Amino acid sequence: MRYYLYVSTAKVDMLYGQIPPKLLRRLAVEAKVDLKVVSVAVQSPRADTSTYDRLDLVEAYLDREFDVSWMSEPSAWFRGDLGLRIAGYGGDANGPTLMTGRDGDTVVALIGSAHHLIGYQAAPDMHRVGFSGLPSIFRLLQDTPPEWEGQFNVRSRFAMPDRESVTHDVLRVAESLTVPPMYCEFLARQLMRGTVTQEDGRELTIVVGTPLYVAMSDRVPEGGVA
Repeated sequence: MRYYLYVSTAKVDMLYGQIPPKLLRRLAVEAKVDLKVVSVAVQSPRADTSTYDRLDLVEAYLDREFDVSWMSEPSAWFRGDLGLRIAGYGGDANGPTLMTGRDGDTVVALIGSAHHLIGYQAAPDMHRVGFSGLPSIFRLLQDTPPEWEGQFNVRSRFAMPDRESVTHDVLRVAESLTVPPMYCEFLARQLMRGTVTQEDGRELTIVVGTPLYVAMSDRVPEGGVA
């Protein structure tokens, strides 16, 4: 069982709907999903399968059909196990959320929509805005949302970044977050990757992605998370 912090139901539903029906039962066996539920789902795509059943099947499909890699050498889909600082709580449920952390020379920044945070739902009648694309992080770096002001050491405004400079701005924002980290596991779709050379000559890899899910990890490093 996972203790989820973030599940993108929009991505889950989009990807689930693209799985060939003949594969669903086979994937259900691999993912240990209730076969009765999947049998109904094969006959009727509108069947009332749970979000977590669909997520299990989508994850099994991605593992089967794609090269799901690790965050330090990310392919199109990548996993991670990392202390993440999460910004986006306490503001507009229709705003963005940013989850970022560092492991050695790899900095990961995950951009998504706040209404996908578990327990942080937009009102049913509210038009939901998506923030899972690369243009969203460009806008985010240009104008940090006001509700995040207390989560940064300083409030920064950037000129509209291009693809080359966005890696520097991602690193700057990641290092400015003051909220405590939570050790998490995640599965994400890569949006872009770049490098930043620091003043001491050390090169960092900056990975920007959008998460399918983020969950609390059962593995906490010795001494906690820095």
